[in-house]
Amino acid sequence: MPKHTAVLFSILLSIIACNNNTSTDSGATVTAKDKDIAAPPVSEEPSKGTRHFRGALKGGMKGDSIFFDVNADGTKLENLTFKGYWYCDGKLEQQTAAGPEGFFPLVNGKVNTHISEPPGGGATAWRFDLNATIEGSKASGTFRMNINALRCNTGTLTWEAVAD
Repeated sequence: MPKHTAVLFSILLSIIACNNNTSTDSGATVTAKDKDIAAPPVSEEPSKGTRHFRGALKGGMKGDSIFFDVNADGTKLENLTFKGYWYCDGKLEQQTAAGPEGFFPLVNGKVNTHISEPPGGGATAWRFDLNATIEGSKASGTFRMNINALRCNTGTLTWEAVAD
């Protein structure tokens, strides 16, 4: 990798780490149902009736996990957070809490869409692909996160989650 590309990549990752909306600690205590699935810090108190889901990913590295909230009326899947590993430019890197700022619309308990940030896309845009089925307190689906220009990609991972 040319030196200027490596410097740009390092700066981009630093900016992302500083601006990630899911990395602020509110002091909330969360108990994990599975010791390998520790919840990331919660950025704000969920509204009344919001259900918090936590789950494990298959097809990636051991310990990869996913977290999200479903709002009270079941129309939004929000606060999606991925904790785990992905490959960037051929190197394995850890993401401690990555996810979109936006929400995924839930229609009849299903999601099958993506969020790009920034919304207009671009070479260094983050893309979060989500396919989900929510049935009561259980959820399952697939997830993929990537940045094309930086060659960062989780690959498509299958997941299952349960509500707290």
